[in-house]
Amino acid sequence: MGETPKKQDVAPSSTDDGKDEKTSKMKDATTKDAGAKPEIELSEEDLQLKTNLEVLVQRAMDSKAGVAKLALENMRTEIKTATSSMTSVPKPLKFLRPHLQTFKDQYPAIKDTTNKKLLADVISVLSMTDAPGENVIPESLKYKMLGSGEEVGFWGHEYVRNLASEIGIEYHRRADLEEGEEGVTTKDKDVDDLMKLVKDIVPFHMSHNAEPEAVDLLIEVEKLEYLIDHVTENNYSRTCLYLISCSSYLPEPEDGIVLSTAHKIFMKVNKLCDAMRVALKLGVQSTIEETFLASKDPLEKKQLCYILARHGHPLKLDEGPCEQEGEDAEELTLIMSNSKLCENYLTLARDLDVMEAKLPEDIYKTHLIEGRTPSGPAVDSARANLAATFVNAFVNAGFGHDKLLTAQSAEGTTGEGSSSSNVSWIFKNKDHGKMSAAASLGSVLLWDVEGGLPQVDTFLYSEEPLVVAGGLLAVGLINTNVRNDCDPAYGLLYESVNKDNSSVRIGAIMGLGLAYAGCQKEEVAELLTPIVTDESTPMDVCAFAALSLGLVYCGTCHEESIQSIVQALMLRPEKDLEDPFAHLMCLGLGLMFLQRQQEVEATYEVAKTFPERISEYCQVVLDVCAYACSGNVLKVQALLAKCGEHRTTEESTEEDLWKLDAQSVACLGIAIIAMGEDLGRDMAIRSYDHLIQYGDNSVKLAIPLGLAMLHTSDPILEITDQLGRLSHDNSEEIAQAACLALGIVGAGTNNARLAHQLRQLTSYYYKEPSLLFLVRVSQGLVHLGKGLLTLSPTHSDRTLQSSVSLAGLMITCFAGLDMKHTILGKHHYMLYYLFAAAAPRMLMCVDEEGKALPIPVRVGQAVDVVGQAGRPKTITGFQTHTTPVLLAAGDRAELESGKYIPITSNLENVVIMKKNPAWEEDDTKS
Repeated sequence: MGETPKKQDVAPSSTDDGKDEKTSKMKDATTKDAGAKPEIELSEEDLQLKTNLEVLVQRAMDSKAGVAKLALENMRTEIKTATSSMTSVPKPLKFLRPHLQTFKDQYPAIKDTTNKKLLADVISVLSMTDAPGENVIPESLKYKMLGSGEEVGFWGHEYVRNLASEIGIEYHRRADLEEGEEGVTTKDKDVDDLMKLVKDIVPFHMSHNAEPEAVDLLIEVEKLEYLIDHVTENNYSRTCLYLISCSSYLPEPEDGIVLSTAHKIFMKVNKLCDAMRVALKLGVQSTIEETFLASKDPLEKKQLCYILARHGHPLKLDEGPCEQEGEDAEELTLIMSNSKLCENYLTLARDLDVMEAKLPEDIYKTHLIEGRTPSGPAVDSARANLAATFVNAFVNAGFGHDKLLTAQSAEGTTGEGSSSSNVSWIFKNKDHGKMSAAASLGSVLLWDVEGGLPQVDTFLYSEEPLVVAGGLLAVGLINTNVRNDCDPAYGLLYESVNKDNSSVRIGAIMGLGLAYAGCQKEEVAELLTPIVTDESTPMDVCAFAALSLGLVYCGTCHEESIQSIVQALMLRPEKDLEDPFAHLMCLGLGLMFLQRQQEVEATYEVAKTFPERISEYCQVVLDVCAYACSGNVLKVQALLAKCGEHRTTEESTEEDLWKLDAQSVACLGIAIIAMGEDLGRDMAIRSYDHLIQYGDNSVKLAIPLGLAMLHTSDPILEITDQLGRLSHDNSEEIAQAACLALGIVGAGTNNARLAHQLRQLTSYYYKEPSLLFLVRVSQGLVHLGKGLLTLSPTHSDRTLQSSVSLAGLMITCFAGLDMKHTILGKHHYMLYYLFAAAAPRMLMCVDEEGKALPIPVRVGQAVDVVGQAGRPKTITGFQTHTTPVLLAAGDRAELESGKYIPITSNLENVVIMKKNPAWEEDDTKS
């Protein structure tokens, strides 16, 4: 108010004309209401465009149809030329936006049909900026359907993208309508008009490198089958990569539908190796068989056999739907049965020059430890020898010779001499240590069925029952993940299953479980189910029988085995269920449902009727196993809620402690469910950080083992540091779990930093025999197979998890939840279950005859290229090596040149190569 008089009193001088003009403009602006913004000055070109468009708007409203039509067509041309590239808001849209409501008001009044449709198109484009209203059809989509029906890409990519999102919104709005509500008819729910547009949009996206957007739209409207017709050789890989990535974040049964669509696409473009990986991820036997039978190329069939063998899912090639005849049948059976695994592994070892056997002292490197060393009377020498047994078994695994058990036979002495050498080391161990020592020979001779069994045979005739038990377990270890036509494992083991001595029985039962893991061998079920159901069987024998059934039938929902374990848990007296081994029976039951998701529901309901002591524990185990690697967020939330409960009070007694067991499994279960994809793993680690701070001891106990499951054979700094802190925890149980977890995290990596960390721990725990034993075991694990083996169940570029490997890891981690009664008690040989997960971490290229080929490859850190435009680099920070090469967790390999063509796109494990004829021609020209 005070400024007005000044304005009247002071006369402007002629020199200040320009300044006064600006001042008056500013004051005019301030007198307008606060919400209004001063107009931005337009360039001449823009002003001309704005004027032209306003004239066109006036003419579009003209009563003469011809004038209106010409104006609308000119307007469309202006918009079309501007929206073809949407780097910024197009000028015509900006200037026409204020007239949108005028167009909408005028629309009903237009009589001419053609003009009406042309105007509807313009309104549809201008409505792109409008937020959709609630419970009404989005404006842009509404007017598109009323429009002239021209090509969906007429207005450019951004318009199509907006239309696709509005179709998704409208589809769900109509789906949520319920017939019978006021004014809702069947016609209101009809989506045929939307589907017509979808059929136009999908081809547009697929032909413009926007495959992810086409997939998103079809998932939204539940019509993924439309996708298959529009996939070509050029866009199938990007489409399927996106589909497979999506499946990790979708609920049941949508994840299965997405994967089966990817499988059909791979089948359509005849990429059977990729189709087989998707079939294995789906886990449907008929789909796996169909994929295998679709292959007519003998080399491709061999590659499929390598993939199936690595995944631990062999098909029967001598009978049934996949029966093979002809010259290649025997070769395919050899590959499928993993019989070449030992030969390929030793080829890798020779190439890397690591054939020389190592002693436990070579791993301990006590000379590098400053200060206190674990020596003198403080150390339990039998425990030290047992630790040395395991270290020797892990380090020399699969090499066929070592310096403790096979040393003299390597020097060329007679069979008797070698047997006495074996025995002399075995008897340096006490009681059950003899069983583990004898069994360790099985790990040294891992996968070598023909050469290994004769060396173990002498143990089976020993007078010492524990040595016999170790020999039986060694037979199982030699046959782990390897099938043989003669079936020697069953022949050697089945008689001992019903012997009187418990240890001998356990050795034979555990041996059967390892030898036939994933094979679904009916004879094993016939042999073991009576042991499980017999109430007079000791609880530990019964638990090992359940675990072996779980391994042999992992992820198959084998009815007979399920019924036998359920019956045992229901009928056993309450006192038996107090035994810690009752928990392992529950795990055996859970393994039958590994990764089967909803198929567990009936048994889950039955578990609610079990005695209270075991009921909740069994329910959690079943849930965790069924949803393993699925990344199911709802299940993880339910487990977190269970972990958050504080079940102990000051009044709680030792008798109430069993109520905490379910919490430990729930905590471990978070990792098992989340380990299937990277985002889930990161979130699980963050959840564990909170649980370490606020959780009870029963929850904390499982955290080290959970971290080990999330990063098996992948010692990233964040995890090893966290485990290092937990290994010094005040609670001895948590420290023990952390010491074992360090070994699993570093398994087979030869990680120098972790080896140094473990050496420091041996110095710290030199007066604690139990903890020192576990640190020693971890030292052996870090150098597993001298750095050539991995325990990670994940393979095929981190898309698949082998059920058998996962089962072996889970059994070891469950044993780690109660070390007092398992690994640190009489049952330390449970550590050998880890060999179910062991596999060479290699890339080996072979020619058409199966002989190793030295081919230059680039090995680097894998880069996630899902949904990225163009042809992005798939690896970073690579080095060039000649095959065979080692692949660490997260590594990916690609060929350096085009001299050879791989049969499969995924360079991992064993890959068959064929010469590129075009490359030879180029070579000769040059």
